[in-house]
Amino acid sequence: MSVRLDQIDRKILSELQEDAAQSLDEIAKKVGSSKTPVWNRIRKLRESGVIGPQTVKLDPEALGFEACFFVLIRTSAHEKEWQEKFLKAVRERPEVQEAHRLAGDIDYILKVRVQNARAYDVFYQALISEVRVHNVTALLSMEEIKSTTALPL
Repeated sequence: MSVRLDQIDRKILSELQEDAAQSLDEIAKKVGSSKTPVWNRIRKLRESGVIGPQTVKLDPEALGFEACFFVLIRTSAHEKEWQEKFLKAVRERPEVQEAHRLAGDIDYILKVRVQNARAYDVFYQALISEVRVHNVTALLSMEEIKSTTALPL
């Protein structure tokens, strides 16, 4: 479902994507409005589901999570029971930052953030002990070139 946004809504969303900790006064000034209308628009955007929970972006390397793996998973099982078990296992693993079901030769891709290769192996062993998979390929990211959650408004 798509929500209708005008130019001011888009400017507000762009500002929030840039820095959600800005004050209402700062946002209002940047979008050419006053504080109360900006607050009302933000409230409506939250109520409509356009704006989700606000979080803080942490620096993984500063916290010791220096290894990022992209895990490609192929399965020979496609039954509902297997999928539920797999999804539960993936959702419960805090190391998994993203999980996507794919079209094509690979069934799933996971973005896994851990301290090092040894920690990845612990994650991997736990995952395959919980759910049967046909093939797993882990790709170590050597360098993060771009990472954003911002949408091109």
